[in-house]
Amino acid sequence: MRRLLVVAALCAGAAVAAQSPAPARFDLEEATIASLQQRMQSGQETSRSLVDKYLARIDALDRSGPALHSVLEVNPDARAIADQLDAERKSRGPRGPLHGIPILIKDNIATADRMMTTAGSLALAGSKPPHDAFIVARLRAAGAVILGKTNLSEWANFRSTHSTSGWSGRGGQTRNPYALDRNPSGSSSGSGAAIAANFAAAAVGTETDGSIVSPSNASGLVGFKPTLGLVSRTGIVPIAHSQDTAGPMTRTVADAAALLGALAGADPEDAATLRRGSGRARPTADVDYTRSLDVNGLKGARIGVVRNKYFGYSPAADRIAEAAIADMKKQGATIVDPVTIPTLGKFDDGEFEVLLFEFKADLNKYLTWLGAASPVHSLKDVIAFNDAHADQEMPYFGQEIMAMAEKKGPLTSAKYTAALARNRQLARALGIDAVMTKHKLDALVGPTGGPAWLSDLVNGDSSFANASAPSTVTSVAGYPHITVPAGLSHGLPVGISFFGRAWSEPTLFKLAYAYEQATKHRTPPAFAPSADLK
Repeated sequence: MRRLLVVAALCAGAAVAAQSPAPARFDLEEATIASLQQRMQSGQETSRSLVDKYLARIDALDRSGPALHSVLEVNPDARAIADQLDAERKSRGPRGPLHGIPILIKDNIATADRMMTTAGSLALAGSKPPHDAFIVARLRAAGAVILGKTNLSEWANFRSTHSTSGWSGRGGQTRNPYALDRNPSGSSSGSGAAIAANFAAAAVGTETDGSIVSPSNASGLVGFKPTLGLVSRTGIVPIAHSQDTAGPMTRTVADAAALLGALAGADPEDAATLRRGSGRARPTADVDYTRSLDVNGLKGARIGVVRNKYFGYSPAADRIAEAAIADMKKQGATIVDPVTIPTLGKFDDGEFEVLLFEFKADLNKYLTWLGAASPVHSLKDVIAFNDAHADQEMPYFGQEIMAMAEKKGPLTSAKYTAALARNRQLARALGIDAVMTKHKLDALVGPTGGPAWLSDLVNGDSSFANASAPSTVTSVAGYPHITVPAGLSHGLPVGISFFGRAWSEPTLFKLAYAYEQATKHRTPPAFAPSADLK
């Protein structure tokens, strides 16, 4: 009964919020990183004025009004940092494209400042990382203002088989800004909802399987999951080192390119960033991905349409994807349709097995890195904390996945090593690489996912939420994947995915940018109480 009452209260709250006056006009709505730089360069804005405006927007729409619950906390030093960067701009000029730009980051990315890093869990409340995550240090060096930490599916949605995406013990349920009773998808739910609602210029999310691209799909954003090893994971609360990566979540492809350029870099503490990957050679130095942006980038490109597994589960996604493919053809792309990745679905169980093994090992390693500053020191401690604080941490769903992971042995286990090797072969050599070689393709495409489902704290995510999507093969392979807004269904966004071989980020940016510029499907949210079913 308590669960039913809570869900009813959430729905009623969303309806009441939506009946309140529409949000006041926001003069930074849909502003790009480049346009914000132009405003600061002209003197129309300063970094401090941008911070003030975004913080006011968060206060008006995240804390009250529609009450998205997408931002867990704002940086108490953001204004002071912005002032320093404004002074530096006057004295020495900007450091680069992110100088003075307010950025939100997911709350599983460590900051050694006055904000917490908790992965949404009360078990880590009060813990202080020994230093910034590597990518946070890069953002600060680039002149970005870390504006705050975004809500997420607690522990990056690797706690329960019956979870509701976008819920955390620390932040509650994140709402989708397009329809407040719909789910923002996980686990980078807060990053997606916040950037869709124009709470910052851009955000950083993390992905193990779908957690950047799926929230981006649900919130009408560009989401880029890079090749494993392009972006450091040091200082990020992990699930699995064989698949984890951080990446940009933005309103435009150009902003994603600019942000990825700042995030990417070799980290001595993350071996994956130092190794050469399979397929094409990895970048050997900092890359300006904005140089890949080409409005004519689709002309002459060979693009394969993957229909097996990716079509047929959502009529809305199918319809929008078909229109997107037709638009690519109009822009001069050679469409190879269909192409089949024969291994899809053959590594799903093996993927989960690998994640269970790595989650235990990697989380224990992260908690050891936190040291005495952390109230919990192992996965076993986290499980015990949740049991002891079940009223706060487990009012709606449990921790079955954590319990399964705790039972796993070391990473030297033959079961683990065999599953990992098989998964990579099926996703890489026998999967993406094979089909792209066979058809001489520049990229593969498919619908990113269907429209957002209804949030349901009683039953958890809809089975539709787990429909097959390109995120699984690209995540298991460790290959890049970008989603771009492709249209609306009943007022809910749907994206199209471009994905391909390792280190093909420049190609994907070129294709995605050309598609975006030719179609312009990004639409700001209406903060409606529910989807438009007329």
